[in-house]
Amino acid sequence: MQRRTSLKLIGAAGLGIAGLAVADWKWQLVDKITHTGFFTFDQERLIASIADTIIPQGSSSTSPRENAAPIGALSTQTDQFLIKFFEKCLEKEEQEILIKELDALHQLGFTSVSKEEREKTLLSYKDDASEDKKKFYELVRSNTIFGFTTVKEVMVDYRGYQVAPGFYNGCVEVPAEKA
Repeated sequence: MQRRTSLKLIGAAGLGIAGLAVADWKWQLVDKITHTGFFTFDQERLIASIADTIIPQGSSSTSPRENAAPIGALSTQTDQFLIKFFEKCLEKEEQEILIKELDALHQLGFTSVSKEEREKTLLSYKDDASEDKKKFYELVRSNTIFGFTTVKEVMVDYRGYQVAPGFYNGCVEVPAEKA
């Protein structure tokens, strides 16, 4: 038995795995530092967390189709839709409200708390006296639902949507009429 060779291979494999973990951490750090876009890196993470809180990953037992996989806001990339929608389609005043409230949620540590606490925080925005918080809640909630319900996975797998319902079979034999 070549014990030294085996130990060298095991050590090299362990170092390789540790190196991959460090490389992944480094790429996350590089992404955060070099992030460009309308929203900051932390604001985009907050939008993803809010979308996941509103529509979490669910089970496919409510699906009318057997092969439909469990989906949620993150698996359908609704968070990416929200980021682009908020950047390109909102008025300047709404964008300012959105950024102000995202920064307030970041100060509360919204992404690091449990799902139940995130739900309570968002629901408290609905009944708040501040008009900005109410507007933020409705803006995020309604657009998350809109983005989620219009993705292909939901429309086709769960609602049975067809682009062109009805079929055309052009090469069908027509029986001859008897005269």
